[in-house]
Amino acid sequence: MKKSVGPVALFVSSFSVLSLSESALAQALSSPAATTLAPVEIIAPQVRPRPPGRVRASQNPRRAATRPRPREVATPTPTPPVPAVPPQTATVGQPPVPYVGGQVGTGARLGLLGNTSVFTAPFNVTGYTSKLMEDQQARSIADVVLNDPSVRNDAPPFSERDSFFIRGFSVTNLDTAYDGLFYLANPRRAFLEGIERVEILKGPSALLSGGTGRVGGTINLIPKRATDEPLTRLTTSYISNSQIWNHLDLGRRFGDNKEWGVRFNGSYRNGDTPLDLNSAEVGVAALGLDYRSERFRASLDLNSSVQNITAPTSLFNSAAPNIVVPPAPNGRTNTASRDEFVDSRYKMIAGRAEYDLLPDTTMYLAGGGSVYNEDFLTSSYRITNSNGTATNSLAIQPQRLEGYTGEIGLRSKFRTGVVGHQLNISAVDANNELYRGGVLGFTPFSYVTNIYNPVRLPPGSFQTSGFAKSDDRPLLSRLTARSVAVSDTLALFDDRLLVTLGGRWQDIALNGFVTAPGPTLGTVSSRYQEARFSPAVGAVFRATDRLSVYGNYIESLESGPTAPALANNRNTIFPPVVSKQQEIGAKYDFGIVGLTASFFQIEQPNAFTDPATNIFSVSGLQRNRGAEFSVFGEPIKGLRLLGGITLIDAKLVSTIGGRYNGNDAPGVPVTALNLYGEYDLPHWLGPGVTVTGRVIHTGDVFYDQANTQTVSDWTRVDIGAGYAFTGPSGKPAVLRAAIENVADNAYYLSAARGYLAVGAPRTFVLSATFNF
Repeated sequence: MKKSVGPVALFVSSFSVLSLSESALAQALSSPAATTLAPVEIIAPQVRPRPPGRVRASQNPRRAATRPRPREVATPTPTPPVPAVPPQTATVGQPPVPYVGGQVGTGARLGLLGNTSVFTAPFNVTGYTSKLMEDQQARSIADVVLNDPSVRNDAPPFSERDSFFIRGFSVTNLDTAYDGLFYLANPRRAFLEGIERVEILKGPSALLSGGTGRVGGTINLIPKRATDEPLTRLTTSYISNSQIWNHLDLGRRFGDNKEWGVRFNGSYRNGDTPLDLNSAEVGVAALGLDYRSERFRASLDLNSSVQNITAPTSLFNSAAPNIVVPPAPNGRTNTASRDEFVDSRYKMIAGRAEYDLLPDTTMYLAGGGSVYNEDFLTSSYRITNSNGTATNSLAIQPQRLEGYTGEIGLRSKFRTGVVGHQLNISAVDANNELYRGGVLGFTPFSYVTNIYNPVRLPPGSFQTSGFAKSDDRPLLSRLTARSVAVSDTLALFDDRLLVTLGGRWQDIALNGFVTAPGPTLGTVSSRYQEARFSPAVGAVFRATDRLSVYGNYIESLESGPTAPALANNRNTIFPPVVSKQQEIGAKYDFGIVGLTASFFQIEQPNAFTDPATNIFSVSGLQRNRGAEFSVFGEPIKGLRLLGGITLIDAKLVSTIGGRYNGNDAPGVPVTALNLYGEYDLPHWLGPGVTVTGRVIHTGDVFYDQANTQTVSDWTRVDIGAGYAFTGPSGKPAVLRAAIENVADNAYYLSAARGYLAVGAPRTFVLSATFNF
């Protein structure tokens, strides 16, 4: 049933109990012990006679002491407390400082390795800042990745989820990490109100993070923390067609040394989108608490969000084989009916603590859990001819996802003679459970429609009261990934050469359960458990203080398949599937501009049944070779640039029966370009005014493995402007306006994984931000 949740109810329901007392956070200042000083003998100097009327002030304390009139002594101004600076092995607190221009960080969290400079990391990683998200008025991760040419969205913008292609491989939002922990972030769409950084690592990450999948890359969300300066910020936004979005950001620190931090972000957004019949209601609450002392730091995050969508688009729209894929419909055209909906709710708790055993040795512990519920009635279409005729199918599949992850580890920096070391040890236990299936109370059905002139079912066509609910679904599957990782980064030749050696032993267990009603409900229907050691090596050579060249070899793991019942080797269980990356690159830091170049190859195996032998095996292979070039910074005062170009040659190397060997991999463009710029107008022309622009281009792709169906390339242009001034409270204020997809082009945002995602039409975004 479509539910409506008001803004007050959303925030009240976000947390069960929340009681913070400023007095409870304050600490008493201890008094220093009294000190007795030895007596000092003061000898009075001889005083020369002065001319009448002449007065001369003297700063000499001895002369002042001889005057008959007592002198008032000024009370010294107390020095404000200075917070303890955490060591390089720490991660709790603020992330690495932004690079010049403020759009990306100088460093990023690399899982096991901790915070690492982007210029000395043996990987390609970028951390996008909250300032950039605010300036671009980003709503979710899908808006942030528009700055990265190696990442492409492959879910339609008016659906309930975000999903990505990184370096030409699928990475779903389920695989997004929250503060370095997996299965805690919202598995469908992560909102940005409480996020300080969105970090994107390109390439596999078995050594760095463990877990399964993430062949093309990993996205990590860094939560906001209270800064030393108090923050009270209110932003009100308008998004076409009629969405109103209010966002409150509060931050305070307490204690004699500002040990305790509180950061709260709350927002509510509701209204119609540019898509016909589509509306969205979103409520977000994010509370971040942290404590810092000289040797101990800790944080606790509580997140909650609700997303209710009317007439959503589907991720699973597709085209039949052997037809010409018709051009994309206008982004305002919606094939969904008014009664279709997706209602979801999400809650999460995550904690992290670390203690410095030595000045450069830190032990840490982290963990958390999340619950996501999703109830929906949605349709997806399959295009059957080039005129846009399609079969639209409706279905429900209520589901619940639960995630629990824990990690314990140690980071230590030390030297043995002329060799420096950063030793990292970590143990991770990550769990993801999916509850789905059972009796649904709805019979799926289909009808004929057209993507250009949709046929919509009349309101009231469905009686949703009998639909199954996500709260009472049976357990369908449980994934557990337990691992232990060790690495050492060796610093040689005065730290000019950095070599990282390491590996992760990982045990993957995947169990399936019976969901059909009856005596076997809940029993194990399938069982998989295999283990493997994944080695990795990375090297960085700092040719100069500004130029670094690097290379790496790293893997990713996925649970191995089981041979199907019709294969000659039915029920054969295969070991984990290993994807492998080799990469080289260079990074140059001009001080005001950063340039990077990367060249990579990733090979991902896949399985199929050979038609000649009827033997199922992991014999398939896709190989992506690519080059990435990026730029960030402020080359000229007031001009900031961010973006780059990615070129990928994605090939099907080994396919079923060899029939598609050598073809291009479907859905992967050869060329992808993203370039965003900001320019502050001269003071004489427009004081406080900044103009912005962005160009996104994606080359054409093949839709099928046979390379007979194509999807056209597309280019999107965004423009905007901002005006910064002093608000009524005497603090900074900013007005922003943007037009996304200025030309109102119709295009397929993605044709990956066999699905077609239509891009958004022209969209207007306005906002006003005031600090108090």
